[in-house]
Amino acid sequence: MKILVGIKRVVDANVKVRVKSDGSGVDLTNAKMAINPFCEIAVEAAIRFKEAGSAEEVIAVSVGPQACQEQIRTALALGADRGILVEAEESVDPLSVAKILQALVDKEQIDLVILGKLSIDTDNNQVGQMLAALCNYPQGTFACKAELQDGKIKVSREIDGGEQTVLLTLPAIVTTDLRLNEPRYASLPNIMKAKKKPIDKLTPAELGVEIRSGLKILSVAPPPERLAGIKVESVAELVEKLRSEAKVI
Repeated sequence: MKILVGIKRVVDANVKVRVKSDGSGVDLTNAKMAINPFCEIAVEAAIRFKEAGSAEEVIAVSVGPQACQEQIRTALALGADRGILVEAEESVDPLSVAKILQALVDKEQIDLVILGKLSIDTDNNQVGQMLAALCNYPQGTFACKAELQDGKIKVSREIDGGEQTVLLTLPAIVTTDLRLNEPRYASLPNIMKAKKKPIDKLTPAELGVEIRSGLKILSVAPPPERLAGIKVESVAELVEKLRSEAKVI
């Protein structure tokens, strides 16, 4: 079985994001970049399936600029077998990413696709669902548990009322939630081995995909700063401020 894992290059989750002075986007100058945390969970899930003997190959795929090779190498150091970089210097919308992944699923004859449920930069939560629709594959989104069994994958997924368990016939699409696993750290020997693992480079055109985004960012602004807290003398004063100033009651 072959598993394809999508990974995205984002600003490290521990870094405070800065907005450009003209409001056109996020300032990435000297910003520390990393694998999207949900994608890292997807990589860990794929590697665990391979270690259990359920998969023969794990392929890490990223869509973006040349710099994405850094995150692909990280996935290779964690245990992925090879990487694919689909080069795109411009911003790629979720539908275009889904079309690129669909082309790779067909090209590589993938049995299982594991993606993070969303990326922490755009927070769209769209690619997995779009890919499932394009491929006409069953999907298990927001997975908190996943188990392979006889050509199927049993997925427990987060829903508003708790958990829902679905049994999907492979090939299938799974998107990961935070509770699925805790990603490992790459060991130094594996980091060195990752440098020798292959990364194939493709373009959207070579996959028959035309990047055409219908989205346009008008402006980006930081959230408003929180006001300093105040002390009140009594419960009655607290209730009055909640009613008249905060307007929450």
